[in-house]
Amino acid sequence: MLAGRRYLLDLSPEQAGMCEEFGNICRSVWNIALEQRREYRRRGAWMNYVPQAAELADAKREHPWLKAAPSHVLQQTLRDLDRACRDHGTFAVRWRSKARWAPSFRFPAGNLVIVERLGRKWGRVKLPKLGWARFRWSRPLGGGIRSATVSRKAGRWYVSFLVDDGAATPERHAMPGTAVGIDRGVKTAAVTSDGDFHDRQFITPGEAGRYRRLQQQYARTKKGSAGRAKVHARMNRIMGRVTDRRGDFCARTAAQITAKNAVVVLEDLKTRNMSASASGTIETPGTRAAQKRGLNRAILDKGWHRLELALTSAARYTGTTVVKVNPAYTSQRCSACGLVTEGNRESQSVFACKAPDCGHRQHADVNAAINIKHAAGHAVSACGDLGNSRSVKQEPVSRATGRTPA
Repeated sequence: MLAGRRYLLDLSPEQAGMCEEFGNICRSVWNIALEQRREYRRRGAWMNYVPQAAELADAKREHPWLKAAPSHVLQQTLRDLDRACRDHGTFAVRWRSKARWAPSFRFPAGNLVIVERLGRKWGRVKLPKLGWARFRWSRPLGGGIRSATVSRKAGRWYVSFLVDDGAATPERHAMPGTAVGIDRGVKTAAVTSDGDFHDRQFITPGEAGRYRRLQQQYARTKKGSAGRAKVHARMNRIMGRVTDRRGDFCARTAAQITAKNAVVVLEDLKTRNMSASASGTIETPGTRAAQKRGLNRAILDKGWHRLELALTSAARYTGTTVVKVNPAYTSQRCSACGLVTEGNRESQSVFACKAPDCGHRQHADVNAAINIKHAAGHAVSACGDLGNSRSVKQEPVSRATGRTPA
């Protein structure tokens, strides 16, 4: 099974400069190749990897600066672009901006990457054209190297190895028959149908205050100035720690949940669409943009999509099946009797069924997680159908009595 291992690099100033140069060359190749593909699509034609790789060889003879980067690194950039265009569409693939894109490049030939351990805390890796570079030995490799990626994050350089750890997905989970539903929210990151609450603080109040002041300072700096770059680097250092904590939380939570459950049921949430801007355009200005910005920040801070990816990755080692269901009405439906009405949700955390013969009360997130679990891979329709459980037709409900009028 393929797995990733990331380590902190200890580069010399010359090696750091070379990595920066390699990243810039790869960014230029990506943008030029993307523009070429878009121009071909405008004409009704199609450009793929093979002719672009041949043109890259010709371009290296005309432009010597392309020769600074290893050839297979540039070819891998074209392969990544080819896959992105096929998966998402040529005009949906983004440019790699110099200001926003973090430099990264991949060495696809694992046989050219040599790793040696120097001691308890340090190792070294030999990469084409970079030579030997030390890295912090924070965990064993655990398998043969398939490729290596060098990237910069928050001012630090890292090397990530794709290794084959020899593991295989179990045919059967250790605890067959177990299942859990997970409700992701902005108050608590993840709540399970078993009543477990998974959450943590990713940014401290002190870091939040410093980051806010840096944002204000950043807005006052001049574009392209050295001061602006320094402020931006300080902001990235804070956000780098935040994203590392979020990644650690998602990995730990996913490992705990998949170890105990053979089936994990999630809402099929389109995080990118849900966190889209509400500012609108000049012709059609958005409404409640400030409230939408706050909701977007809360959604992105809790790492909904990253938790989903972590569950999918951890499930490979336990044999867990990850199922996604339609999220419609999971927060308004009573998990005991199936009544669907807005009045059931008294507050963010309190769920109280308005059916006269029910009166079920529970934490709202736990109730939603139980509904997600009951969906069990079946789509939740607009009529409130729970698939293999009872079906409740959604009809107008009186706010005063909680009953359906005759």
